[in-house]
Amino acid sequence: MDWAQIWNDIVTFFETNVWNIVLFFAVLFIGLIVIKIFLNLMRKMLNKTKIEKIAVGFVIAILKVALYLCLILVLLSIIGVQITGILTAISALLLAIGLALENNIANAANGLIVVSSKMFKKGDYISVDGKEGTVVQINFLFTTILTADNKRVTIPNSTIVNSSVVDYDSNKTRRVEWKFTVAYESDVEKVKKIIGDCMYSNGKVRLDPAPFCRLNNLGASSIEFIARAWCDREDYWDVYYDILELVYNEFKRNKISIPYDQLEIRERKDRPVLPVDKKGIPARIEKIRQEKEAFDLENMDFGSFISKKLKRKRKITTKFPVQNLVKNQTKYIKNSQKIKQLSKRKLKIKTAV
Repeated sequence: MDWAQIWNDIVTFFETNVWNIVLFFAVLFIGLIVIKIFLNLMRKMLNKTKIEKIAVGFVIAILKVALYLCLILVLLSIIGVQITGILTAISALLLAIGLALENNIANAANGLIVVSSKMFKKGDYISVDGKEGTVVQINFLFTTILTADNKRVTIPNSTIVNSSVVDYDSNKTRRVEWKFTVAYESDVEKVKKIIGDCMYSNGKVRLDPAPFCRLNNLGASSIEFIARAWCDREDYWDVYYDILELVYNEFKRNKISIPYDQLEIRERKDRPVLPVDKKGIPARIEKIRQEKEAFDLENMDFGSFISKKLKRKRKITTKFPVQNLVKNQTKYIKNSQKIKQLSKRKLKIKTAV
């Protein structure tokens, strides 16, 4: 290895490209500073808007990758590298990545929709696609919820966007609803007063709008009342269970019965007469089925085909009645006797000659 020649080549390269090298480092230094300043300004501007922090981080990350990629391409062009081939390779790489990560890209796009539209936020109790729980994490691919029995459920953002989402904590207040059934002999106005007093007695129940109770349905064995009241969203379950227990206790205290299902039973004294077919089950009669064979001239073995036909004829003859067999045997005997007589005549003629 000629080290002197290598050293001369290096010196020649720096002497001929000294300004390009200076420009390379200058662009690198200034580009890094400009990118950092630009990203900080964009982050401050986005934080002043109503965009969620996770959306701000996602936008900043995309801008950072794009700016650094542009800086690398500019630096490569300064040192004399052809950018056309690099751009083609990058586009092909991005296309391959897009095809391989199609579902993830769709989830990321839907995640951007979820965050930007403020469909729900962290800490809300939601129901989506048959699953419900408290939102504990939102990212651009998945949303994680924690169920009431402490299970973590990860839902893809594409499923959330394409499904109906119920956010129970989107508003400050919620309406609680109960249905109570009592016996038909109960006093309607008294039942309404008891349920109303129970709702008014609870301090967590809002008085505006006022609690509501009316007769709702006439059932088969009971009458049904519906009651509604408004409360703060965090007090929903407390109000529901407190009022339910209080109404049940007041019904017992005021001797208002909650009936069981009632059935009307009738006794039948006559003996029913049913039509009966006395023949019973008939004897089995087997169906005669004919086998069908495919006739293929190209792949047919004529020897086996003829032998099968002869065997089939023999089987068919065996199925004939005994009388037909006797007739066939007599014909065969007569024909054999005639053949013997003709053979004897031929022999006599030959001996005479």
